[in-house]
Amino acid sequence: MRADFIVIGAGIAGAGVAYELARQASVVVLEGESQPGYHSTGRSAALFSEIYGNATVRALSRGSRDFLLTPPRGFAASSLLKPRGALFIANSEQIDAYEALRHAPDVVRYTREVDRAEGLRLVPILKEEWLERAMIEEGAQDIDVHSLHQGFLRGMKERGATLVTSGLVQSIVREAQGWRVVASGQEFLAPVVINAAGAWADEIAALAGVAPIGLEPRRRTALLVDAPDRSPSGAGAGAQERPPPDTPIEQWPMVIDIGDSFYFKPDAGRLLVSPADETPSAPCDAQPDDLDVAIAVDRFEQATSVVVRQVRHSWAGLRSFVADRSPVIGFDAAAPGFFWLAAQGGYGIQTSWAAAELAAALALRATPPPGAESLITAVSPTRLALKTGV
Repeated sequence: MRADFIVIGAGIAGAGVAYELARQASVVVLEGESQPGYHSTGRSAALFSEIYGNATVRALSRGSRDFLLTPPRGFAASSLLKPRGALFIANSEQIDAYEALRHAPDVVRYTREVDRAEGLRLVPILKEEWLERAMIEEGAQDIDVHSLHQGFLRGMKERGATLVTSGLVQSIVREAQGWRVVASGQEFLAPVVINAAGAWADEIAALAGVAPIGLEPRRRTALLVDAPDRSPSGAGAGAQERPPPDTPIEQWPMVIDIGDSFYFKPDAGRLLVSPADETPSAPCDAQPDDLDVAIAVDRFEQATSVVVRQVRHSWAGLRSFVADRSPVIGFDAAAPGFFWLAAQGGYGIQTSWAAAELAAALALRATPPPGAESLITAVSPTRLALKTGV
């Protein structure tokens, strides 16, 4: 099968760039699993925040906002975003880190500080010592990850792209006509290969004889626990010392420790809790570790008045980084026609549209989207070689 582009990986990154490329080019998307989004995309905490991540990530998030707020007609059956808010909290030992983030120019614009009383009103289970400093990002929103991902997949097919599932890549060879990719016994040929393989991106590069970018997959754990018991007795899975909270749990913002050691948010009547772990891992179908689950519970209980009686469900996913923790988007300077779309670092959902739009423009060698010109150097694979002296 011949195409203009072969995209390897049908997670949010691969589906997004294929959706945009298919407007004017022929595209084949190869997904090694039987269904797209099995690994990282389907396991996201799904928050849209314009101040989370480094400066490059924050810029890509802001570039995705309008698309997520008002996607094209027919893209999704319902809204992709739902108001949530994000409360960033600090204890007495984290004041310096809090002040550094709080006074960043692009953070000041999207946040306001809250005092201890308001913090307790917003999230009644928080302990007062965790509200030495706090700021609220009222514009933070929950993302419907499934609808977003399916919108990209459905849209790319409607535009003529071909999705091949269970298409495990076996070889990638550069020939005079382009890149010949063999996946599950089928052959595909295209002048450009887009490596959107998530945690496996360096392995895909190795198959193509392309130098790695130093990708580091890291495991992130999450779990669901019962919400605080609102009965007068305080009995049950979420027993607590304070009176039951008056604010319905559905209205609580996501709570993020400024030191990035835990976060939690409402999730379908329960609380999603994570220790914000980044345990190095080989590319794999990540599974939760009992120790990480226990650490999550301990950190949550230290910051709140809730006693966790039972973990209802736990899971893990992989977040992949390079050294500077910014995404890698662009052609490899040493391998003509080999294009990187990797290292989203756990921000791939909220940056998905801007990353896809920029990647498609660069892959087509077209004019970058307005405002994206300043990001090209920040995400270029070339920057990694310059920093390491390779």
